[in-house]
Amino acid sequence: MRTLQSIALVSLLLLALPGAYAQQDAEKSTGYVFTDQIRLKTTPVKNQYRSGTCWSYGGLSFLESELLNSGKGTYDFSEAFVIRNVYARKAEQYVRWQGNINFGGGGAFHDVMEVLTHDGMVPEQVYSGLTTDDEHFVHGEMDNNFAAYVKAVTENKNGRLSPVWKQGFDGLLDAYLGVVPENFIYDGRSYTPKTFAESLGFNPDDYLELGSYTHHPFYEKFILEIPDNWMLHAMYNVPLDEMMEIIDRSLAQGHTVAWGADISEKGFSWSNGLAVVPDEDKTDLSGTEKEKWEKLTPTERKKMLYSFDEPVKEKTITQQMRQKAFDNYSTTDDHAMEIVGNATDQNGNKYYIVKNSWGADGHIYNGYLYASESFVRYKTVDVMVHKNVIPQPIRQKMGI
Repeated sequence: MRTLQSIALVSLLLLALPGAYAQQDAEKSTGYVFTDQIRLKTTPVKNQYRSGTCWSYGGLSFLESELLNSGKGTYDFSEAFVIRNVYARKAEQYVRWQGNINFGGGGAFHDVMEVLTHDGMVPEQVYSGLTTDDEHFVHGEMDNNFAAYVKAVTENKNGRLSPVWKQGFDGLLDAYLGVVPENFIYDGRSYTPKTFAESLGFNPDDYLELGSYTHHPFYEKFILEIPDNWMLHAMYNVPLDEMMEIIDRSLAQGHTVAWGADISEKGFSWSNGLAVVPDEDKTDLSGTEKEKWEKLTPTERKKMLYSFDEPVKEKTITQQMRQKAFDNYSTTDDHAMEIVGNATDQNGNKYYIVKNSWGADGHIYNGYLYASESFVRYKTVDVMVHKNVIPQPIRQKMGI
């Protein structure tokens, strides 16, 4: 009888062990658990696919969010309309600069506002920019042909510019992106691109771009030296802590933030929906934690820090650190996105909720990611915000 009881007890223990191990594994693989604090309304995530036009997607997403959160309706604007008009401007500027300025598919948030102000806007359903059977943009050939064309124009052997070079470039734009309609019907009304823009009740002059750099005076306007600032547009310069204050205040007041950032860091993981800046030094460890850390090889340490299995200690980012990264080209103008809210992880650490333009299907956060406060402090290239979210003392220093 005792033997049978023992066998039964062992059997029960064996049955229980897998559950115990599973519970331990679950505890180990908790990962990042986020609690959203602010999450503003946005339009659906789009997919820029194989194009270098994140600035158009991010800028228009920001514009759509501003209209949505101000009660002016839900819109889906045409990225191709903006891209086409910007390329036409780039071509003219490239030729005027005799080929000595950047020309390519990249751009900036102010490019979107420039088009809205001078060319108008059209809905996506009116102008998709797809002239082939591709479902999304595939712009490699287009970009190369545009660049080759303007280069040929500037290197002409005739001693003067051809009087029809702009017509030729317009023909390329028509072929690759389609002819823009002069008039179109939207929600039962007839519009031109300019009258449609006017109907939105949106004032581009209400929006400012900001950066934070020590090689220019704070509170003054400056031209940020990045290749995609082909327009040589000037933005305002503020200290890092004040830039972060402006981002937080914008979200708190119901405005999203257009966010230009560098995503070349190892801590940016799209598959994990995370952007973090792990502290590879970990100088403040103590006790057994410190002993374990010191026994790890450099390779093992990095593997642990960048496994994205759980929140890790991150670097404390200073003004000097971000400036050094910019000066050394380790912070570059890689990508344009939209900050739509903030959140905390299970340890109380702060993150920003970021809407991307790489599609939503199959993604862990359906096209969004969580960027830590350290990452945003470190890797922000520039932001665009409504001027009213800037605290009055800072606005006074900026002279606005």
